Amino acid sequence: QVQLVESGGGLVQAGGSLRLSCTASGRTFSSYAMGWFRQAPGKERDFVVAISWSGGSTYYADSVKGRFTIARDNAKNTVYLQMNSLKPEDTAVYYCARASSRGVRTRPHDYDYWGQGTQVTVSS
Repeated sequence: QVQLVESGGGLVQAGGSLRLSCTASGRTFSSYAMGWFRQAPGKERDFVVAISWSGGSTYYADSVKGRFTIARDNAKNTVYLQMNSLKPEDTAVYYCARASSRGVRTRPHDYDYWGQGTQVTVSS
């Protein structure tokens, strides 16, 4: 069983930055792609960004391209999401997830393990 634990959420003013972390249990972290999704109240869970097993490939949603950066440290079983130039519309619960493949994926059903989520609130 894989457990994912996110941290780093909080309240920030528009234009500010936050860094989310997600640490996985188990020995298989480096074999799978990882992704971040977000869900605002009353909305569906949306794809944000994904990174391949090696970190060599990434894919960003258009809404965050140029502002967010994903990275992973396989030695620490951790994936990071650096969020800069935050906007009020970035407010959501952010979830990290482990894909069922090595390559990047964008659809929730391509991910088999999920964290509990961390709240990010951006004030205007």
